[in-house]
Amino acid sequence: VTPTADTTYTVSVTSANGCTDTDEVVVSINPEVVADAGADTAICTGDSVTLTATGGGSYLWSNGETTASITVSPTADTTYSVTVTSAEGCVDTDEVIVSISPEVVANAGADVAVCLGDSVTLMASGGGSYLWSTGETSESITVSPTADTTYSVTVTSDIGCTDTDEVVVSINPEVVADAGADVAVCSGDSTTLTASG
Repeated sequence: VTPTADTTYTVSVTSANGCTDTDEVVVSINPEVVADAGADTAICTGDSVTLTATGGGSYLWSNGETTASITVSPTADTTYSVTVTSAEGCVDTDEVIVSISPEVVANAGADVAVCLGDSVTLMASGGGSYLWSTGETSESITVSPTADTTYSVTVTSDIGCTDTDEVVVSINPEVVADAGADVAVCSGDSTTLTASG
């Protein structure tokens, strides 16, 4: 028999001399097992994630582990399956995909030199959000250093992957213009002026 619900079956037994007796047997349907390996997830390169399965009494993951929760650190997109078994022996299987998020590469731009007192705009790229060592959170910042300064920016992707880069803003040597000493000439005469610096 293959019942789809709890069913009572009866049998009537008759002997050769016509005596009869009846008995019953109940075939009940165990509660359905529904394996759930959790939602698909994305992680950053080098990170790990804990997968937690539900739905039964015992668990067997495709990597051989037998606990409800496992921690994995895949280096590429990977599908993990879990077979859930109830106390009555009913089984079900589910899968979860752990994907690797594209690597974040922060770029603070090329090193630059400015004259003392001048300002320069630094432009970062590589992610969804930015945090400069100055505390500013915009993609570009304007700075006016008074000495050679290294600025760093941490770039964060939408799922939290991060990378950091640096840019050096150096101060050019000070320019000192010298047009020479004041000079007096007679009307109509000429003189040579020599500048330096």
